[in-house]
Amino acid sequence: MKSPTLRLGALAAAVLLAGGAAMAQEAQIRKGLAERIPSFPKIDEVRPSPIPGLFEVRYGGTEIIYTDAKGEFLLQGALIDAKTMTNLTEERIDKLSAVDFSELPLKDAMVIKQGSGARKLAVFADPNCGYCKRFERDLQSIKDVTIYTFIIPILGPDSNAKTRDIWCTKDAAKTWRAWMLDGALPPKSMDPKCDMAAIERNLAFARKYRVNGTPAVFFEDGTRKPGALPAAAIEKLLVAAAKKG
Repeated sequence: MKSPTLRLGALAAAVLLAGGAAMAQEAQIRKGLAERIPSFPKIDEVRPSPIPGLFEVRYGGTEIIYTDAKGEFLLQGALIDAKTMTNLTEERIDKLSAVDFSELPLKDAMVIKQGSGARKLAVFADPNCGYCKRFERDLQSIKDVTIYTFIIPILGPDSNAKTRDIWCTKDAAKTWRAWMLDGALPPKSMDPKCDMAAIERNLAFARKYRVNGTPAVFFEDGTRKPGALPAAAIEKLLVAAAKKG
């Protein structure tokens, strides 16, 4: 019978061998993709998928594609677990893009309270974003929620101007909704002392967490979703976040 020391040594050796094999496999895939597609983006991570012989390649933070063991073939699209009908690709992206709600700089947001305001969500939006305006309309029907809106002017010079005009009014949240819902132009800001540092911090946060499009929506459980979610989807995600909390 082997001694405990020998058994532990054998286990450690097996772990090292497995780790070395995994590193060699990752290196082979990186090399294969680089040789076949010189313009392929910088790879962040390579890891096995649930399908034997198929590997997940992650790049750009949360972009995912699949390849074989030699990096000879690429597969784009969602990987579905047929037993549970779970979208494993979407599940993985949600996990990768999650942001702790407590990390959001809420002091730099416009705040709108609907009903009791017991539930919370945050949205990064540009004043000239059509999808943001549609999202804002759907938000009106959501009950008992506090909405934190972070303005990030990313769609050009006019977005910068409108952001300043909205942010520098006495009631930025009210001015924001008037513009987004009714098209009421905000009054031109004439205040030379208006502090725009919060908007710069919003942009810095967006860059750090790769908020590259608007609207980008964050929920209390860390879930992050891109795009103009319809009211039913917003409600579903708020309910799920409350259960996790």
